[in-house]
Amino acid sequence: MTDVAALGRVFSHAAVDFDTLERALQSPQALMECVAVALCVALAYLAVSPFKAGRSEHGIWLAPRPHQGALFAVVALVLVVLARWLLNTQAGWTGLVIFRLAIPVMVSFVIARIGARVLQAALPHSAMARALERTLSWLVVLGFALWVTGLWHVLMEALNDITWHFGGAEVSLRAMLNGAVSAVVVMMVVLWVSSALEARLLSGAGDAQGDTLSVRKMAANGVRAMLLFVGVLLALSAAGIPLGALGVMGGAVGVGIGLGLQRLAANYVSGFVILAERSLRIGDVVKVDNFEGRVTDIQTRYTVIRAYNGREAIVPNETLLTTRIENASLADPRVALTTTVLVAYGTDLEALMPPLLAGVRQVPRVLAAPEPAVQLSNFFMEGLELTVVFWIDDPHLGQGNVKSDVNLKVLEVLVAQKVKLPPPPPPSPAPSVHSAVAHKPVEGSGRVN
Repeated sequence: MTDVAALGRVFSHAAVDFDTLERALQSPQALMECVAVALCVALAYLAVSPFKAGRSEHGIWLAPRPHQGALFAVVALVLVVLARWLLNTQAGWTGLVIFRLAIPVMVSFVIARIGARVLQAALPHSAMARALERTLSWLVVLGFALWVTGLWHVLMEALNDITWHFGGAEVSLRAMLNGAVSAVVVMMVVLWVSSALEARLLSGAGDAQGDTLSVRKMAANGVRAMLLFVGVLLALSAAGIPLGALGVMGGAVGVGIGLGLQRLAANYVSGFVILAERSLRIGDVVKVDNFEGRVTDIQTRYTVIRAYNGREAIVPNETLLTTRIENASLADPRVALTTTVLVAYGTDLEALMPPLLAGVRQVPRVLAAPEPAVQLSNFFMEGLELTVVFWIDDPHLGQGNVKSDVNLKVLEVLVAQKVKLPPPPPPSPAPSVHSAVAHKPVEGSGRVN
């Protein structure tokens, strides 16, 4: 039995006549039925509310708010069906027109909630997911409206009368709609399973670093790609399209990939290569085309690099394989940083350097090995330039903040040692407009006026 046919048969048996509904609403039993349905919904809300551990923005069963998750809709439907059975068998109530109307409403709500949560889990932060969610909700509302008005069965019969001939076979519009619904259901199930497996694989990613996190990400991307491929094949089969007839289409797709989609395919293949060889891992500090930051995510098509000032760069994976990349934490996460300071001539450097080293070692993020160093790096007219070299092993936490801490500690030592600092050089005067015009070369003269 196809999906649309089964749904239509259920609705046709459960349809409510408007005259019967009007008479039922005027009876005292209708008020009791409404109270029972409302009580079932309230009990479902209270039953779901204590589950706070599994709530997430992209969860399927549980959501930040209890009524947004699919579990609330399923529990409410089960309670309504159970209440109808108890009132019919134990209390001896007959008719129960309100329950006959409430159960299809709850079924529609369950379909809409599960579909919406699966789309949000499979396509997080996607405008397309929101559009598909709204489309699914409107289709569910439209189906319920057709059932209430009694037009569902009429519409199905009309769609069954519209036929086409494909390759000697007669196909009706209703059969095509059945195939489309079956394909959508299969793809929703595949997206649900892939999202659950990806969440399971990345469940401990918050504590994982480097190789472990990259391997988990590669496994999640591989599982999702495989399940989507299998889901497409099952959806085509469910829609009534023979897989053997896809040979010509597969050849055309191959030519399209070879010509117009080769860059897109190269990015996808590059993503799996990067994750497999682990030349670039989540958490590495890299520099790509003068953009330096930390790798925060590696997708199948692109890699996200977040700079220390909060800006993010989306780099195609093919670029990471074909261009030169500076990875500061590939073999060793330790990074050397430097800061400079000028002191006046005549300063006793041999007496000053040990306190400077002791002060730099007190900065929490500065490593004890390799040891920090203070070097006389240059001579200037204003004074002697000292360079302080120190190492850190957590560049992803930022470099400017630790350099500021070291500078503050250096200044504290200089003040304690009563070291004279040279005055800053006077600012150079900005050239005036007349001066700039007077020094402009004259064309053809070969000299400056």
